[in-house]
Amino acid sequence: METKTDETAAEDTRTEEAAPQETAVGDGTARDAVTEDASGADAGAAADADATTGAGAADAAGPSGVGQGAGAVVSVALGIVSLTGSWTGTVAAARETLAGQLRTSSTASVSQQIKEVYGDAWHTTALWAGLFALVALVTGAVVLVRPAFGAPGRPQAPWIKSVAWAGVALGVIGLLLAVLKYSDALLGLPPAS
Repeated sequence: METKTDETAAEDTRTEEAAPQETAVGDGTARDAVTEDASGADAGAAADADATTGAGAADAAGPSGVGQGAGAVVSVALGIVSLTGSWTGTVAAARETLAGQLRTSSTASVSQQIKEVYGDAWHTTALWAGLFALVALVTGAVVLVRPAFGAPGRPQAPWIKSVAWAGVALGVIGLLLAVLKYSDALLGLPPAS
């Protein structure tokens, strides 16, 4: 008998818990208003989610600046290579040295031997350094002028501008040094005496 009483008390408790919810809602009109409010809130949340997704899609569709940043970094790297030397320039200079040794006879004058063996290799190294410097300069300049041809109202990130300007500066310095080395104005061949 006490078991039924406990079960009945549990049912009464469940009924009482459910009853305040129904009384809070009241008649059907109030229930419909609550449902409309919930539907409106859900619709507002869905509209916010769509707006966020739409903005994300617009950002994804527009330029993100990753390519410009990569171009700026490549410009700096090429500028550094033009100043320090490259594997390609070293190999080309070694090839030119070998070709100069093969072209020069043992009876050639000392100045002719110096020019053929060392001078042409020096000029080849300067030529490759100048080529890397020119590519660094052009790449940096393209990154700097790219926003003028992109989406209006989207400014370029300051770090991209800074790195691109560094690439342009390194390209100019490398190109100047390459021209000076190639023309023998800087570290020319020693005179044969």
